[in-house]
Amino acid sequence: EDGHDYGFLRRGEAWLHVSLLPDLDPSTNAVSAYLYCDDADALHAEWAGSGVAGRHVPPVDTDYGLREGAYVDPDGNLLRYGSPLPHHAAGH
Repeated sequence: EDGHDYGFLRRGEAWLHVSLLPDLDPSTNAVSAYLYCDDADALHAEWAGSGVAGRHVPPVDTDYGLREGAYVDPDGNLLRYGSPLPHHAAGH
């Protein structure tokens, strides 16, 4: 009714709310978010297999103890996600 598109995604107990703002210019407005998850590889497989347009970056191990991946939507918005590496989660 107000000209704005709104939606949400749910995965387990996590909810992500998103909206389309007609006046947002992707070339001058950077948007990014970071999502912590239990299994970055499973999240990547789910998102990459969804058929949603954009660029899916497979997870890699980082030197700071996370396995991280990313998704960049067609407008250039960045969603990074990561899960603790097993040896870091165990406190080693």
